[in-house]
Amino acid sequence: MVSGCVAVQPVTDRNSTLTQGNVQMNLVVGQTTKAAVLETFGAPNVTTRKGDETEVWTYQRSARVAQSRSQSGLWTIILTGSRGAGGGGLGTSSSGLETSSRMITLIIEFDADDVVSDFRSRESNF
Repeated sequence: MVSGCVAVQPVTDRNSTLTQGNVQMNLVVGQTTKAAVLETFGAPNVTTRKGDETEVWTYQRSARVAQSRSQSGLWTIILTGSRGAGGGGLGTSSSGLETSSRMITLIIEFDADDVVSDFRSRESNF
């Protein structure tokens, strides 16, 4: 079986590192600094301040993925990569092409010393 991946729209390394695995490996409450988060995940989509002046960063990444099945194997093609909310759906055509969308949302709270105090993430496939 042959497998390949072709990116139609360039996705930076920082955008592509926002996965559940990388979130769990790189964020440690009470240890990870704001600078380390920027280095690992890039700039957030939204930043807000809570009443106590601590910051909350929100990341959203989405991609639309197409898989084609043929006698020679399975090919996966990323059709779009986006920093905003994504749309799309799941479908098939007579050519054996299936498309789906993936989205991950990450919310990070920082304490007054710019260290991660809490984080939550969610990944959706549709």
